[in-house]
Amino acid sequence: MRYVMKFGGTSIADGKKIRHVAQLLISYRDAGDQVVAITSALGGVTDGLLTNAAEASQKGKVAQIKEFMTELAKKHYDAIGHAIDDERIADDVIETIDSRIDELEKALIGICYLGELTPRSIDYISSYGERLAVPIISGAIRSLGTDSMPFTGGEAGIVTTSDYGNAQPLEKSYEQVENNISTRVETSIPVITGFIAEDKKGIITTLGRGGSDFTASIVGAAIQADEIWLWKEVHGIMTTDPKIVPEASSIPQISYIEAMEMSYFGAKVLHPRAIEPAIKHGIPVRVKNTFDIKYPGTLVVADQTRKEDVVKAVTLIRNVAAVNISGAGMVGAIGTAARIFSALAKAGVNIIMISQSSSEANMSLVVDDAHLKSAVKALKSEFNKDIVREVAYDKDVCVVAVVGAGMDGIPGVAGKVFGALGKGKINVIMISQGSSQHNISFAISEKDAEEAVRVLHKEFDLGSKKTSGQ
Repeated sequence: MRYVMKFGGTSIADGKKIRHVAQLLISYRDAGDQVVAITSALGGVTDGLLTNAAEASQKGKVAQIKEFMTELAKKHYDAIGHAIDDERIADDVIETIDSRIDELEKALIGICYLGELTPRSIDYISSYGERLAVPIISGAIRSLGTDSMPFTGGEAGIVTTSDYGNAQPLEKSYEQVENNISTRVETSIPVITGFIAEDKKGIITTLGRGGSDFTASIVGAAIQADEIWLWKEVHGIMTTDPKIVPEASSIPQISYIEAMEMSYFGAKVLHPRAIEPAIKHGIPVRVKNTFDIKYPGTLVVADQTRKEDVVKAVTLIRNVAAVNISGAGMVGAIGTAARIFSALAKAGVNIIMISQSSSEANMSLVVDDAHLKSAVKALKSEFNKDIVREVAYDKDVCVVAVVGAGMDGIPGVAGKVFGALGKGKINVIMISQGSSQHNISFAISEKDAEEAVRVLHKEFDLGSKKTSGQ
């Protein structure tokens, strides 16, 4: 079997955990499997880099940067000390770390003097978290007697657009990664930085939210992996947030579309874009727990065959607001919806959910809370009172979604959802369901949100049995 295995910051938070990851990778290699590792930065490093870069541009305190660099170097030296017990290999890794720390310090001091932090600079600075981690993990593998080589995303062959902070891989990445990695994985364990790549000019770019998972998906597709494994600190994709429902259970198997729906509607284990290359190339994705390696986790596959358990999960989105647009002039007015969406797009507003009355006199939207002021301002500027009488909003709302690809064609699911909410005395503000029927989503008062999740989780019996669709 050929695997691409991605490890997040929690999995490699310190030297002891890095050594555990190295041993885990070698155990698969020794069992006859081929393995490529994708890694995030050590826990907390990327946040520290971004915070100090921002402060450098605003305050310009060189002494503060030097203090941060001393702490950063110590964190990585400590990790080397616990992860690598071969002195020669440790010295080689320290030399690499020192070189990169020196580069990073010069860049941050430059930002202090310039007083400017551009998207390109942010990508460059934030890339160092992964670029400092990869040599240590590769060194730990070599210190345990297995050949390994570290790569940045660009060195592996991932080339992207120049959209700093949210770069997109170009199609030639797949051929280049195959050429650079496929032969090496036959004799060693390549370790590749997640999250970062290069554009056509060789300038460092980052892949945005879910970037390390995205890297794993790109590499997995490129080298035709049998499975892509995302090692996290959870037992897989859960039926809901265990902090809300302690009896929430891991879902053994779920479809790509269900995983994407869950991610869009609040589940943070996977980002929808991160598994696009896997979907395109039909590669299963497995979410596993680094600290409980025997637990099978969740397998994400293409299969959408309807099973007995049509509802797989209940998810919750917080920090949103409802916007209600109403007016008699909207009735029969061609192009009103287009104007609404165009105005919001120009204002950079992300629309999460849409609901419109059949009379066309009313349209309700749910937007990110951070975009609320921009949304209201854009809509009021776009329309006069003759068409839109009122733009009202409610900040005290959340969105709950019931997710399951098998809901289409099964009568009574919506009835069970809203019947259970009615029994629980939970009022629904607005409802949205696409024709694909992969989810039923609705907005409710923030004070009722967690109780709604508990009520629906219990109604569909998600915590008491496997919801795998097996």
